Amino acid sequence: MAGTWVFVEQKDGNIRKVTYEMLSECKKGSDEVAAVVFGQGVEGLAGELAKYGADKVYVADDAIFANYNTGAFVAQIVAMINEFSPNAVLFAHSFNGRDMASRLAQKLDTGLATDAVAAEISAGKGLFTRAIYAGKALAKVEVAGSPVLATIRPGVWEVGSTAGAGAVVKAAVAATAADVYQIMKEFKPTVSARPDLAEAAVVVSGGRGCKGPDGIKLVEQLADMLGAAVGGSRASIDSGWLGHELQVGQTGKVVLPNLYIACGISGAIQHLAGMSSSKFIAAINTDTEAPIFGVSDFGVVADLFKVIPLLMTELKK
Repeated sequence: MAGTWVFVEQKDGNIRKVTYEMLSECKKGSDEVAAVVFGQGVEGLAGELAKYGADKVYVADDAIFANYNTGAFVAQIVAMINEFSPNAVLFAHSFNGRDMASRLAQKLDTGLATDAVAAEISAGKGLFTRAIYAGKALAKVEVAGSPVLATIRPGVWEVGSTAGAGAVVKAAVAATAADVYQIMKEFKPTVSARPDLAEAAVVVSGGRGCKGPDGIKLVEQLADMLGAAVGGSRASIDSGWLGHELQVGQTGKVVLPNLYIACGISGAIQHLAGMSSSKFIAAINTDTEAPIFGVSDFGVVADLFKVIPLLMTELKK
């Protein structure tokens, strides 16, 4: 058996932090740890992946992998699993990771644990801890089979610096044009100087209490002063004040920053599911009964239009 594989989340050669988190955590065990990277011109990433624990780096490098495609990616990793027989394969709990892992589980007829926050992996078995009931409880889920599959929530593991050998294994390209049933016609990236929401150390979010674009501007100004990412509740997203990619919650992104500042967010259970595990939570709301105060470490019962300007004045000092 070929140890534990970590599928590399990367775009245009930029590796997402969650990949390093998974490699670092897996390196603590006794299994061989391998990174698996698909793309075009990606062999050069092996050295970077080795720094965080990859003993081996399996590379599938071809134009067919230039952009993420479910069919081609799954066909390729199925062929590699059949050839190299890993004990477990871990994916990030991201849009692509969830898509690929679920399709892979169906192809291999094996179990899959999703959105795991802890893992114990041994040959032929994996015990994973998952948040359930919108984060109100934790459940332990056992996945048996070969290989064990799971998606891991970003931010739950620390990035370490225990290096691996990083030996490159070039995989034969098994995916063909017949596997490509999705074609990317155009890609319009969101251009922002702010940190990625899912990986930011500080997140400032605005909700219905922002009352409109002017309130959101205050949230953005505060975020920029703190070098933070901007997020929002479903109310602010549905109102069109922020883009859908910035929604925090059960149907949006799950964030685990060191500091989460909720501005004008009441704290519906769906929103709490996406941010309640943050290390420190500060909330600003005029409603003393708002559920957000039940999870916050520090709360201000006041109008955000008065509090945020005062806070920014103090920060400038």
